[in-house]
Amino acid sequence: MPDTVTIKRSGAVAKDDPCCFNRLHYALSPVARVKPGDYLVFETRDALDHQFSFSTTNAEVAKADLTRVHPMTGPVHVAGAERGDALAVTIVDIAPDVYGYTCIIPGFGFLRDLFTQPYIANWRLDRLAAVSPQVPGVRIPIAAFPGSIGVLPGEPEVKKALAREGALAAAGGMVLMPEPTNALPADLFGPSGRFKGEALRTVPPRENGGNMDIKEMQVGTTILFPVLVEGAGLWTGDVHFAQGDGEVTGTAIEMDATVTVQCEVIKGGGKNLRYPHFKGGAQLKQTEPTQFYAATGLPLKKAGELPPQMAWLDSPKLKALENVAEDLTLATRDALINIIEYMVAERGLTREQAYTVAAVAVDLRIGQLVDVPNFMVSAILPLNIFER
Repeated sequence: MPDTVTIKRSGAVAKDDPCCFNRLHYALSPVARVKPGDYLVFETRDALDHQFSFSTTNAEVAKADLTRVHPMTGPVHVAGAERGDALAVTIVDIAPDVYGYTCIIPGFGFLRDLFTQPYIANWRLDRLAAVSPQVPGVRIPIAAFPGSIGVLPGEPEVKKALAREGALAAAGGMVLMPEPTNALPADLFGPSGRFKGEALRTVPPRENGGNMDIKEMQVGTTILFPVLVEGAGLWTGDVHFAQGDGEVTGTAIEMDATVTVQCEVIKGGGKNLRYPHFKGGAQLKQTEPTQFYAATGLPLKKAGELPPQMAWLDSPKLKALENVAEDLTLATRDALINIIEYMVAERGLTREQAYTVAAVAVDLRIGQLVDVPNFMVSAILPLNIFER
């Protein structure tokens, strides 16, 4: 019979919880040990480490400390897992907290140049749906999944990530380099920590998984991770009650949660596994709306301007163009703006409400990548979320 190992949440914030960390490095020590086949229960914290509550206002959102992103629960040593193996992690159950939030943080998000003011929707959650007084008339069905789940990177992966991300930062790209402020555990990654300059931020996903934000990784999904350190070092956190493809504001419906998983070790299975893979069945059907309205987008922009995702390129030729060939980012941006405009005009939402709904419910789909110069993206809005 499999055992059940539970990693309890303790303390009001992550720095008071010995089972939490918010930077990635191979030096992290396991907080628990399991055998393959055991049930492993993670009590997780929301992405911003309890900085928000039901009473949080828009003005308070702008004060959020992003150096505390993301408090993760773990890591856990899985017996028998060695570098070169694969770790198969099946999501067994996700129990939501009663509180969740979606926010617009100035300077963050896919449309950060268009939405510059702080905003928050505070959601009341149960096992069925989420509702918010800030977005009246909208009911978001539960479709919970771990926004972040992964294994520990090995020393080669840390060095590789630091090199390539450092080069990107030097070129002007948007990337978060190691930051010791509020880094956990502080003795390893804080201002006096031995590895403060090597501790990877948890924002981008990498070879070891991490902040993948893939909504199909719901209950019943099995995720395959390459094992990069002895024992794998499994961890999770940043759990989402629901999310649209893209998580466009930078937040989904963020919450505390209790996540139950079951692990198996596949000997030698990681040798050809460059990044995580995942498999399932009914999850794809469960994420499809019964009724929808969709807007499309093309790779177009205002001549003379560059959106923030492209600004670091700052090419005079590129800036001068209205139509950019084969650009999926611009097509996605166009589709998203068009579906927001639809919700404002036809559903009576404010721009901030519509952007919030897009983050938690709108799916962004690639139509085609071959009809040059114009790739096409669709933004699909489920209509069953509206109560009227």
